[in-house]
Amino acid sequence: MHPLQAAGADRFATYANPVDLPYRYQAPSPFRPLQPRPKESFREAADPTIVLFKGRYWLFASHSSGYWHSTDLLRWQFVQPTGYAVDKFAPTVVVINDKLYLATSEDTPHIWVTDDPMSGKWRVAADISPGYQDPALFLDDDGRLYLYHGLASKGPLHAEELDPKTFQPIAKVDIPQSRNPDERGWEVPGDRNEKFKGMTFVEGAWMTKRKGRYYLEYSAPGTEFKTYANGMLVSEKPLGPFVYQDYSPFAFKPTGFITGAGHGSTFQGKDGQWWHAGTMTISQRHIFERRLGLFPTSFSRSGEVIADTYLADYPRYIGGSRKLTGWMLLSRLKSVSASSTLDGYSAKDAVDEDVRSWWSAKTGGAGEWFQVDLGAPKRIEAVQINFADQDAKALGVSADVYNYILELSLDGRTWKAAVDRSQNGVDAPHDYEVLPKPERARFVRLRNIHSPDGGKFSLSDLRVFGNGGGVKPAKVRRASLRRDGDDGRSAVINWAPAKGAEFYVVRLGVRPDLLNQNYQVYDGKTSITVASLNIGKGYCVTIDAVNENGITRGGRPACSR
Repeated sequence: MHPLQAAGADRFATYANPVDLPYRYQAPSPFRPLQPRPKESFREAADPTIVLFKGRYWLFASHSSGYWHSTDLLRWQFVQPTGYAVDKFAPTVVVINDKLYLATSEDTPHIWVTDDPMSGKWRVAADISPGYQDPALFLDDDGRLYLYHGLASKGPLHAEELDPKTFQPIAKVDIPQSRNPDERGWEVPGDRNEKFKGMTFVEGAWMTKRKGRYYLEYSAPGTEFKTYANGMLVSEKPLGPFVYQDYSPFAFKPTGFITGAGHGSTFQGKDGQWWHAGTMTISQRHIFERRLGLFPTSFSRSGEVIADTYLADYPRYIGGSRKLTGWMLLSRLKSVSASSTLDGYSAKDAVDEDVRSWWSAKTGGAGEWFQVDLGAPKRIEAVQINFADQDAKALGVSADVYNYILELSLDGRTWKAAVDRSQNGVDAPHDYEVLPKPERARFVRLRNIHSPDGGKFSLSDLRVFGNGGGVKPAKVRRASLRRDGDDGRSAVINWAPAKGAEFYVVRLGVRPDLLNQNYQVYDGKTSITVASLNIGKGYCVTIDAVNENGITRGGRPACSR
């Protein structure tokens, strides 16, 4: 985020997923990566809990050696604490009597407490042996305390009422409604929910109460999949019985630059608006190579929870309407050039709109560069520089920074610095930079000054946002949805091509006014098979057409049983 934040300057009050944090390096481990790469360190944060406490947002995430705080959800400051197990998975916190209480996963046998998280000082509040997997603490309005937990390839989630003084269980129940992949396509493993014989991991509970209803969210099918999502159960009581909500998943992002919206937390901001913080996947160096996403969330009039994942890695306003800025992606599949290229890491991979592939220079030295030709002069508003950390040799919180200069040119000969971090570098592997003012340019060049932690200069994508200055695509006039006769979890969606479309967004849901699933479809394709549906429920679909000049919404949704 650009440091300027003038009053009323909404262009700077924007963000783009993944959340721009100094993600911690993790050590290589025996977990098998998804691709046959050598063991190497990797960055990770996942399973976020965000709570509002004493006027600040506090963000806790797996294996992060600490936590962050922010006043605006844009700029985060890190706290490296003492007194609790900072390197565990899935930390959960709850506010009780002006104090923060914290528990973690991995059967950790303690609850910790602080009244001053800014100080970083915590102490043990209770022994909860033998501990829990993926716990979520919830304090009800009447002062009663509950804990929801579970992480397994078989079996359901669980819930307990705890004594608020001792944190010992008073009552325990299982929640069988939290698993049913035979009827819920989105719970089936795979990047396309296609691994019907695979193991479905149900995990990541989180409880929200609103207007007397208890909303229990849970995650499936597995953190490494693009389809990692959150479903919803609802009850009139904190321990159930719970009813599965057939518009699930409510947080789902299976396509785009970075995917996934599972295991996280839903919280209310200072202005009363709701958010969902979730886990996004890279999972190339390791299945736990993950990032965090932040999604505007709302409740419908009838009480459905909707996390807005539509083009959720494009720039979006953080306040007010929280809508997309309208800055379109200008760089996908454009012509590129580079100072050098490491074998196996093509320059084209830095503009393919896929965080799971990347370009790397042969070195991390000053003088390495990467350049995109947008094809014609375009209006540029912002860039997201996604560094890939090729061959970085780091563990823990990095003390190093990225130093670079981002330059713009109309002709490829005369250059102007648009972002200069040659001196004031930061550890920002997903550096989102809003330009001080819109610029017109055809060429965008990133010049390396210093690559941190001994790594090579490398990019998973240099994403350039703005407007192409042309005509929006035509409207998609016809769409159809046909359920699979043998497996109601799947359907084939077809539509008529729209003139000028670079890609399409399939909007899908159980009602015309509840199209909460989104699939991006590229490369001229006008058909997609989706496998995320719930058996026995009808669905509606419409198709939006997108290019670098804007979005043309689809027509009236087509519905089918």
